[in-house]
Amino acid sequence: MPKQGKTSPRRLTKSQTGNALLLEIAWEVLNQVGGIYTVIRSKVPTVVPKWGENYCLLGPYMPSNVAAEFEPIEGEPTDAIGRAVQRMRDNGYTVHYGVWLVSGRPKVVLFDLGSVMHRLGEIKYLLWEHHSISTPGDDHLLNDVLAFGEMVKIFLSELAAEVKGSKEILAHFHEWMAASGLPDLRREQVPVKTIFTTHATLLGRYLAMNDPQFYDHLPFVDWQKEARHFNIESNVMLERAAAHGAHVFSTVSEVTAAECRQLLGRNPDVILPNGINNQRFEALHEFQNLHLENKNKIHSFTMSHFFSSYTFDLDKTLYFFTSGRYEFLNKGYDLTLEALARLNHRLKTEKSDITVVMFFITKRPYYSINPEILHSRALLEEFRHTIDAIKKQVGERLLFDAVNHKDTKLPELNKFVDDYWKLRFRRTLQSWKSDNLPPVITHNLHDDATDDILNFLRRSNLVNNEEDPVKVVYHPDFINYTNPLFSMEYGQFVRGCHLGVFPSYYEPWGYTPLECIASGVPTVTSDLAGFGDYVQEQVPDHDRRGIYLVKRNQKSFDEAAGNLANKMYNYVRLSRRDRIDLRNRTEASSTLFDWSNLVKYYDQAYLKALKMDQ
Repeated sequence: MPKQGKTSPRRLTKSQTGNALLLEIAWEVLNQVGGIYTVIRSKVPTVVPKWGENYCLLGPYMPSNVAAEFEPIEGEPTDAIGRAVQRMRDNGYTVHYGVWLVSGRPKVVLFDLGSVMHRLGEIKYLLWEHHSISTPGDDHLLNDVLAFGEMVKIFLSELAAEVKGSKEILAHFHEWMAASGLPDLRREQVPVKTIFTTHATLLGRYLAMNDPQFYDHLPFVDWQKEARHFNIESNVMLERAAAHGAHVFSTVSEVTAAECRQLLGRNPDVILPNGINNQRFEALHEFQNLHLENKNKIHSFTMSHFFSSYTFDLDKTLYFFTSGRYEFLNKGYDLTLEALARLNHRLKTEKSDITVVMFFITKRPYYSINPEILHSRALLEEFRHTIDAIKKQVGERLLFDAVNHKDTKLPELNKFVDDYWKLRFRRTLQSWKSDNLPPVITHNLHDDATDDILNFLRRSNLVNNEEDPVKVVYHPDFINYTNPLFSMEYGQFVRGCHLGVFPSYYEPWGYTPLECIASGVPTVTSDLAGFGDYVQEQVPDHDRRGIYLVKRNQKSFDEAAGNLANKMYNYVRLSRRDRIDLRNRTEASSTLFDWSNLVKYYDQAYLKALKMDQ
């Protein structure tokens, strides 16, 4: 398909949104599992003002997830959506109708999957009878997906009967887990216009994780053979049925469009890039101050982690980070590590006085936080308390001494400190100091011996030696305020860093670079990531905006690693003033990716669907 044009697509008119109902259907509505939750939640504040009461989200009812974010709509239904919910309730289904308590406060319908579980055998039989898709009996997630799809199909049928053609109905399905009922909507000719978006093909993710030459081999993949190999044939067939059954088929990037053509057998009709809600990150003129404030919090971690073994100049320390699911190849962790080793060698050879601390933030099974790290942090805090007590004592006694002497000379301050505090100062400092190297990992992993990141660090001897300018902190848990090592939210951590590094090999879109940009943090992406491909096509001056692109498409690993190492090295060489200017330009660029600009592509998909016959 042709590249997304730079001319603006047509927008929906007020008349068109007033005469249609838009239902967005996703497994991750009020159910945070992965990136689609972020897509939908961040988009809602832009969609609701445009569609008003004609917009609603559909999702599965997960009792443990909805307590804090769902508010039921009580009383007699006054709108078509509410009346369709009541029709289902009258037929014995358990359906919850209310408001999602997030920005925009969208209406939401949640289906209790237990309502149709007694019909699961019939649902599976009809799926085979009508669409030749067989499903295993012991796959509990797939059973839930089929139950959800059936309830969505029933609801949309009831809604169509309720409006009786007075309004168009647009049903936008996100991913295969929401769309198992879509093929039957078309088969039964329910008057609903359907849009199906795959955010990442199911088979593509499996293949990329297991094939370092995924893109080279993609044109020759036998989808059915590979789906059987990974034991996901039923899931992939549901995805293909949804892609072929929808009036409009879409995906999030040109990168993923190539997968769709080969693995799903249909060319996407439209590309729907993912945006970000900048209001969530907005700090106006304060974002530079926030960077300094949060950088100082990271400094506190750095001191407790490294300074018991050796010290370096915090004023000449840069914080780089990467984060996301633990997919060593897909997320480009392998490339990042290789580039860090090359950067370390180059800086060491040049005797650079800059220190780079690289954080890997991901999720891995672990037993506990390393007790030595907690002990070091506790001792540093004790040392702070001791210093505060000494400061207070010296301050009080210095004032008293100064007003009682005519001499204006500064006295020997040591004489104002009690022996108790002197001894405590020495003992605490002595207890804190260590001859061991600072650990590269903060937690005790279940599979320490087979972990790819740790094994690379060991092989390359990138283990936080004092003479190495590049240090590594591998944190196998996501950061939040309750985290005892950082005591800050993930967004604060991002703001405190200098550079985000995300050179993904397989990434249908990629939100982490977007979050960096919105926080005024320069970022690295790759041309194999959907976001990187979009930037390459739509933002020609991306380097100047602090959005660096590593070329991985049709490049060897060695070439890509060298390219990434050069980009990191060039950033290290920037002066403090240059880094401040770059942060300003990066933060200003966030408006390019705001949903208020990118929602126009969704309008294009809906306009295309509205023009289609049943």
